[in-house]
Amino acid sequence: MTRGKTIACLAVAVVTALGGTATAGASAGPPGGTPCLPGSPARPTCVSGTLDDGTPYEFVVPARWNGTVVVALDFAGPGPSEPLTARLLADGVARGGTSRAVTGWDIRSAIDNQAEALARFERAYGPARRAIASGTSMGGFVAAGVAQVHPGTFDAAVPMCGGLSGSVAQWNQKLDTLFVLERLIAPGLPVIDIPEDVESARKAWLDALAAAQRTPEGRARIALAAAIGQLPAWGRNPDGTTPPPPDRGDAAALEQGAYLALAGGPLPYVGQAMSSRRQIMAVVGGNPSWNTGVDYARHLRLADPALRRAVGDLYAAAGLELAADLRSLAAAPRIAADPGAVERFSRGIVLDGRLRIPVLTLSGTGDQISTVAQQQSYEEKARRAGAGSLLRQTYTETAGHCDFSPTEQQAALVTMLDRLRSGHWPATSAPAMNARAAALGADPAPRYVPFTPPRFNRPYPD
Repeated sequence: MTRGKTIACLAVAVVTALGGTATAGASAGPPGGTPCLPGSPARPTCVSGTLDDGTPYEFVVPARWNGTVVVALDFAGPGPSEPLTARLLADGVARGGTSRAVTGWDIRSAIDNQAEALARFERAYGPARRAIASGTSMGGFVAAGVAQVHPGTFDAAVPMCGGLSGSVAQWNQKLDTLFVLERLIAPGLPVIDIPEDVESARKAWLDALAAAQRTPEGRARIALAAAIGQLPAWGRNPDGTTPPPPDRGDAAALEQGAYLALAGGPLPYVGQAMSSRRQIMAVVGGNPSWNTGVDYARHLRLADPALRRAVGDLYAAAGLELAADLRSLAAAPRIAADPGAVERFSRGIVLDGRLRIPVLTLSGTGDQISTVAQQQSYEEKARRAGAGSLLRQTYTETAGHCDFSPTEQQAALVTMLDRLRSGHWPATSAPAMNARAAALGADPAPRYVPFTPPRFNRPYPD
């Protein structure tokens, strides 16, 4: 696939389908950077600077660069020392990108910055043969946006653990979860108007959830909110360790998993909902989320069957009437959005599925921040746009946000490189992905699994 420009006579080694190192004929490229990462067998050079808006960018390039570069949000700063960088450098692949320090939740600016950073890289090292947008979390969201906005500049995208329902849809879903919790468990705690003292708001939510978790009534209502908000019923412990996935027939274990998704691990759902919501509203100048017209009883009926059954069992055990709580939610005053804020937030990017370059996604089934149901929305939009053949989606059985091993990430990138070289998708089934990761020297064992995400209940636009 071409990149919208002629790249002639570029001496580039072909990497093997399993991500092998560059061959003896590989080009080192123009000496655009300075030696860095002393002790690295790849003998890399680095180039760094700032973009027009002041955003830092940085790239690491192996001495025997094979012409492929991976560009990501959040690379500048920590990226050169990440294990994935060492793995890619060993294969002759350059890696780099930007920081979110300037753009924050201004997603559209972050998307455009990836293209500007690539231009700075090519100014230093010469044209890349293949440029892949990739990143995790917001970086995954940005990579998916790059695929839509800059298909003539990038050849492919590998978004990882991004909220691919889009900015408006993702934060409507978060509103649903906190709205249910506030009405039934924590009256008066912030849902939309997050105070300046974000840490106090975060602590108040965590304390309220901990208190609810100690009672049968609270546990039933936590499960209800998680089912409506499509959270995973699996989370990480407060000390960061990950318990085994719960038995789908064990209501108590599923509720405990949902509680950990909300309040456990290093990045609890309610904590991120406080800090990021405040940042978003500052960027877009108002509230971009709403639940006017939302039928929460319907959302429960469409929820994951195992968690829905658990809700019924827990309500019965607590002696609560589920229908009464659903009526209370239906009668509660709703939250309306500021139309101007919605329009400005959607400019961040509405992921509409109109793909022109191949995209491979990687998501964790137990990701509490970028909930996995959002992948269904992304796939459906691509299919409706007639671009389904350009999309493949993969999943790992992991809890927590972006909890992938470096080898699992490398396997996804290697799969895309194979797609770009051949023009056809290689196998992307869970066994095929695990085999690729194993061939790359996975430790621990790779965790790709077959998975079909549930239907996302808050698409935007519908």
